[in-house]
Amino acid sequence: MAGNEGPVVFCLHGGGYSGLSFSIVASKIKEKARVVAMDLRGHGKSVSENELELSLETMSNDVLAVIKELYGDSPPAIVLVGHSMGGSVAVQVAANKTLPSLAGLVVVDVVEGTAISSLIHMQKILSNRMQHFPSIEKAIEYSVRGGSLRNIDSARVSIPTTLKYDDSKHCYVYRTRLEETEQYWKGWYDGLSEKFLSSPVPKLLLLAGTDRLDRTLTIGQMQGKFQMIVVKHTGHAIQEDVPEEFANLVLNFISRNRIGPHGVEIPGMWKPSQQTKT
Repeated sequence: MAGNEGPVVFCLHGGGYSGLSFSIVASKIKEKARVVAMDLRGHGKSVSENELELSLETMSNDVLAVIKELYGDSPPAIVLVGHSMGGSVAVQVAANKTLPSLAGLVVVDVVEGTAISSLIHMQKILSNRMQHFPSIEKAIEYSVRGGSLRNIDSARVSIPTTLKYDDSKHCYVYRTRLEETEQYWKGWYDGLSEKFLSSPVPKLLLLAGTDRLDRTLTIGQMQGKFQMIVVKHTGHAIQEDVPEEFANLVLNFISRNRIGPHGVEIPGMWKPSQQTKT
């Protein structure tokens, strides 16, 4: 958690990441807004009875439970920011219409069509990555050299929380057993585009590449239903690779849509940090 005023930018990480994926971003956003980044179940330092129950419904309910725990029955204006799998969770929370103070939705580098078509390769990708690390430093080096993260400063903060020490193997292994959650993968992304478009709040889609829009989103964008920005020279984890640019894009989205601590405010109450590009 960071920041003391403004709306709450509530961040949800992708599969295998942790809330600290947004740590450097939080240090920039907290000057203008509050930031909360939680560890989803089975990730980071979270504790749950079933670590592998990563259904969309369960994770969405977890998010609502955390918001209720933090703010009771009258939460401030909330801008949900979700990366990859976390983007699906954010969209589901919005679709459930059980968060009346939801004021904005930011989805980071996940599109239904691309995500579903890549699922057949997922087990192979997971099994091909290095599984054991003699030290946390080696894991950080592996993630940056392999290109999954491109910012060493962010990797130093976020990678340690994605690992745990295995006493029997005398090395570090991944904290999240993603390969054992395959039954839920399709459910994360099925209907994502329609749910995203039908959410009645301002929406921003941040992408790392231009070839990722499916037909539903392409039509929605032509109809002006959401703002889309392609962030160049970055990998899948945009918030980690270019945290300053990411923070500015989120703050400009909040400014552009006049989202204050209690929802939409009178024009002129907020000053944009820099001109946004569409």
